[in-house]
Amino acid sequence: TMERIVLASTETASNELLEFLDTLFIKVDGLADLEANVQVAICETFNNAVVHGNKLDFNKRVTCTFETTDTDFVFTIEDEGEGFEVEKIPDPTLPENIEKTRGRGVFLTQKLSSKVEYLDKGRKVIISFCKKK
Repeated sequence: TMERIVLASTETASNELLEFLDTLFIKVDGLADLEANVQVAICETFNNAVVHGNKLDFNKRVTCTFETTDTDFVFTIEDEGEGFEVEKIPDPTLPENIEKTRGRGVFLTQKLSSKVEYLDKGRKVIISFCKKK
């Protein structure tokens, strides 16, 4: 199954995203077991797309798709921004960054999911969660 939601880049769009996720948790077998991780990782990535990618430009969209494979739950989040270089994001676990309240989203997402891929200069993020056996 593939599900998809397209949202405007607004401060409140994450509410709609959470509703979209809630329907998936109810509908998709096994996804609710990973609810906390999925919510944090997908919302962090989505918010990055809205704020950093699309710069809160109402005319730009963020597309979130969800699909299941035999082994994984896969989310794709795509923005219409200029992209970024993922390797240039500072490591939030380094001493000089520990006190910073921002800049943890990418790191958190990598920790909470099984795999994160950045395509198209970071405009497209594919986040996979292993299904529990």
